[in-house]
Amino acid sequence: MDVRNCRRCGKIYLYDGSPICPQCRKEEEEDFKKVKEYLYDHPGATLPEVSNATGVSPEKILRFLKEERLEIVGESNIILECERCGKAIKTGRLCDECKKEVGTRFLSYLDDKKLQESKKKNEEFAKRKEAGYRYLSKELKEDENK
Repeated sequence: MDVRNCRRCGKIYLYDGSPICPQCRKEEEEDFKKVKEYLYDHPGATLPEVSNATGVSPEKILRFLKEERLEIVGESNIILECERCGKAIKTGRLCDECKKEVGTRFLSYLDDKKLQESKKKNEEFAKRKEAGYRYLSKELKEDENK
């Protein structure tokens, strides 16, 4: 049982994979629903308009956008920029090109890491006395002599 403190309110809760407690998560979902419904009824609303109408802070609305829970549609006054190259984006933290490049680099890093781990394991195995065919051959000879 893993017990943690909620990042938002500081209360202790049973950790379930989320950095915030169930009560704060419920409040967060309610805020998200308010914003989503307002944007559905008022497409093209500005960030201050949405914030004033829903009571949800502009920072939280921007976080919903960065978490890809909301998307900017059409011509909007809300501007998100790619955190890597600065290009205008509609949702998330990175533009499509940067996502692709970061993903490719990450996969190549994982491949390099796996290759290094594999080499290390092979070297360790080769250093052990029972490594190689000699050990296997010895066992086979003992079986043949019986």
